[in-house]
Amino acid sequence: MSTDIKIKKGLNIKLKGRAQNKLSSINRSKIFAIDPSNFHGIIPKMIVKVGDKVQVGDAVFYAKQNEQIKFTSPVSGVIKEIVRGAKRKILKVLITADESDSFNDFGVKTPDNLTALQVKEILLESGCWAFINQRPYDIIANPSESPKAIFVSAYATAPLAASHSYALSGKEKEFQVGIDALSTLTEGKVHLSVDGSSSSFLNDMNNATIHRINGNHPAGNVGVQISKIDPINSGDRVWVVNPQDVAAIGNLFLTGKIDPERIIALAGSQVSDPQYYKVTQGTKIIDIVKGKLKDRKSRIISGNPLTGTSVSINDSIGFYDDVVTVLPEGDHYSFFGWMPFFGNNKFSMSRTFFSFLTPNKEFDLDTNLNGEERAFVITGEMEKVMPIDVYPMQLLKATMVEDIEKMENLGIYEVAPEDFALVDFVSTSKIEAQDIIRQGLDLMIKEVG
Repeated sequence: MSTDIKIKKGLNIKLKGRAQNKLSSINRSKIFAIDPSNFHGIIPKMIVKVGDKVQVGDAVFYAKQNEQIKFTSPVSGVIKEIVRGAKRKILKVLITADESDSFNDFGVKTPDNLTALQVKEILLESGCWAFINQRPYDIIANPSESPKAIFVSAYATAPLAASHSYALSGKEKEFQVGIDALSTLTEGKVHLSVDGSSSSFLNDMNNATIHRINGNHPAGNVGVQISKIDPINSGDRVWVVNPQDVAAIGNLFLTGKIDPERIIALAGSQVSDPQYYKVTQGTKIIDIVKGKLKDRKSRIISGNPLTGTSVSINDSIGFYDDVVTVLPEGDHYSFFGWMPFFGNNKFSMSRTFFSFLTPNKEFDLDTNLNGEERAFVITGEMEKVMPIDVYPMQLLKATMVEDIEKMENLGIYEVAPEDFALVDFVSTSKIEAQDIIRQGLDLMIKEVG
């Protein structure tokens, strides 16, 4: 049985270049990368050295804070280079891939016949534990803890987001087994959120409580869903897993092998033919976008336009990302750009540029900030796009001055940086709200734990 949830606050940003439901493959990269910066707060300790041979699923490094949490190779090959920065900080681990992969076999298992401890051991040894993040703090979950609930959001509302139901097509069995495995890890429920306006196999999962979500972005954010279904209080732990990662966990139990392949969307107005591609984790961006972009200066983003990371063609796709977005670079200035009749292709939450008259229009927006940082004053803009029961402006100000008591009282435990992505977009102050919240969460980890 499912429950219906309607999110009223928020804002849908319709951009040109949504990926069509068409799947292709790309040429296999010669070099794959594991980037420790994808795992916030993790300090890597190397297990392998340059020249070592690895298989898919072999441990490459572990977390200094917890040796149980291992990170494994997505391909078989040879460790080419360990790229280091200041103070010998590990920036990337580069692997020269073999022409075909060989796999570390972890053994076929049935989650229903295992205890929570046994399931944890398999996930930790295989490196699949990295798929599980916790709220609060938006970091990799601590395996010594037990969550009050586990959330999986299969409802995507971000601009140009990949369709979870399309990406999971053909992986119905793997997804169900992944849900079964996750259900052993909590005495609470596994909450699965789906698109309330359509139907798919996701509506029929066992061992999960189904929630049909409707509403504007950020209705698809798992933080919004947690706040409406089972809010986080001080001391609570809730775990979060992405849908394709659930299927990867299921594949591990069904086959005994890591599944490093992901279906990603290549989207954006600068893409000639936006569609889906089958790639391997750690694939270089150049191998994804080569020959597929229009002739105009572009910004490549690993992730969606609101929360993704700007990358170069020599970087690799982010570990948790299922979309690569390419938008026009906003390196220009518009003469009298603030005037309404100069803004025919501009989108605004307010009625400044008349975009409200064409609600179904798709916009070709660039990355221009359209202004500089301004005074941080009360405008009421933030509250209109914040469905979580917090005061966004007051929380941001308390975070900026590092007032821990006020941060707790104002709901810092309930939010993650992505929940403030629309605040970044609509705020006329041009502040970096997501960065502020990330710094605030890091402060809480340090001071409160």
